[in-house]
Amino acid sequence: MNKKKCPQCKNLISITAPTCLFCGRPNKFVTKDYINRKWNKDNSNNINFYSILSFKNLFIIFIFLLVIVIIIFH
Repeated sequence: MNKKKCPQCKNLISITAPTCLFCGRPNKFVTKDYINRKWNKDNSNNINFYSILSFKNLFIIFIFLLVIVIIIFH
């Protein structure tokens, strides 16, 4: 594994590491595209209708309704 010294804190870091583990300085050997893919993510937590009604959730709702119907009509 190729290593180099961090110019800021002088500790050895991997060439492929995005930042120095000790001081957090960005590694100049990592390309700008890598940094953009890593940090410019869409972190919106939009909850849409289809994510709520996944198969697992529908199964739980169905079982719950079935139990309610059995209790009422028993």
